[in-house]
Amino acid sequence: MRDDRAWLLDIQEALSKIEKYAANGERAFCEEELIQVWIIYYIQVAGEAANQLSDSIKSRHPDIPWKGIIGMRNVLVHQYFGLDLGEIWDTVTDDLPLLNVKIQELLDENEFKY
Repeated sequence: MRDDRAWLLDIQEALSKIEKYAANGERAFCEEELIQVWIIYYIQVAGEAANQLSDSIKSRHPDIPWKGIIGMRNVLVHQYFGLDLGEIWDTVTDDLPLLNVKIQELLDENEFKY
């Protein structure tokens, strides 16, 4: 069975993969379908991993918007045909870098060091 550390590492890996193609910029994201699909997929992966985290870790770290992360995943999965690329790009540039820092801080805590 997977533990919280494994799910946090999944989030971190998904954010790293998003960063890889987000580096091409907003224009590439808006114009290139494959980049859109890549980024949207890995946001979904991060949201699913966040959903699998224990309630304990989520309640101990209320500064991380777990419900928003999971909610974004749900929107991307269930309302795929009504997505706002501008809103997704804003999430990528405004929210994900900070989330990446917070996930790294969590992983650096003693309870997650192996």
